[in-house]
Amino acid sequence: MGGIRVLSLTGGGVVTHALAEVAALLERPDALVWVDIPECSDEAVALLTDVLGCHPLAVRDCMQRNRVPRVRIYPHQQLVILHGPERGPSGHVHYLELDQIIGEKYVVTVHGPINPNLSLDVALRETDGVRRRLESGRLRPNSPYDLSYAITSALIHRLETFIEEITTDVWHLEQRVTSGHMGNPEEFLEELFQARHGLLAVRTMGALGAEVYGRIAALEARVPADDRPLVNDVVDQLNRIRGLADGEREYLQGVIEFYRARAETKMTIAAERLAVIAVVTLPITALSSIYGMNVIVNTHTHVAQLIAVLVVMAVMSVLLLGWAKRRGWW
Repeated sequence: MGGIRVLSLTGGGVVTHALAEVAALLERPDALVWVDIPECSDEAVALLTDVLGCHPLAVRDCMQRNRVPRVRIYPHQQLVILHGPERGPSGHVHYLELDQIIGEKYVVTVHGPINPNLSLDVALRETDGVRRRLESGRLRPNSPYDLSYAITSALIHRLETFIEEITTDVWHLEQRVTSGHMGNPEEFLEELFQARHGLLAVRTMGALGAEVYGRIAALEARVPADDRPLVNDVVDQLNRIRGLADGEREYLQGVIEFYRARAETKMTIAAERLAVIAVVTLPITALSSIYGMNVIVNTHTHVAQLIAVLVVMAVMSVLLLGWAKRRGWW
């Protein structure tokens, strides 16, 4: 399990430091420090409280699981809480929490708490990607908001990839519906609703994230003028995620309705066929029960009566089948 990682970003490149050097790094005039905390341990709490002077409520939010994205504005820093998706084996969508504390010279990212069934590498996927871009020189942020923008954009890219994965499943489900090869109806219906659950989850993440960054964008005095376009772009990206998820959810709803219409049509046809069988057999059964079978089971068979009864039954069947045909039952 990875420990706390400290990076300093200056004109000279990216340098990795020990945790004990954070306080000294913040004293440098050109410092831009990124602290990535996989799990909020006692060591991390001491850093947030004693070194960075984070508000107690911010520290509490980093320690506990937050089910709703939010932003908290403090005098010298902001706490932003977002979520990313991860699909479980049963179709359940895990919410991977990513907390960001944005200060005047630093960004702190805190992951978790993480579901025990998930690997820590899954939670660190976006921040590890940003770190590799920094170390390769492909990313050179100029401010804490610039670095936070890169991290949040990586998370948004994960949301978009998640929609792409579910869309692939939706296309396969649609092909099965249109071809009529749906397999077990209960299992197929389960797959449909799992896909809808995934789209609804990612739509919620995008919509609530847009609300959070919309709040930050509204506080123009708290965001440097050069960084306001970055905040507005994040709002636009998250709104786009919401729009994509809504579009795919409507498409999936069409597939579900088509499946329901097809299933209901099959049930209607089956009911009509059963009605034809009932129409044909019930009057005959009634006639035979009233007349009785003494024409056959007796001291001897009454051939004439037996033939007459069979003719009447055949005529009744033909007439009833003709009537069912005119009704359009078969």
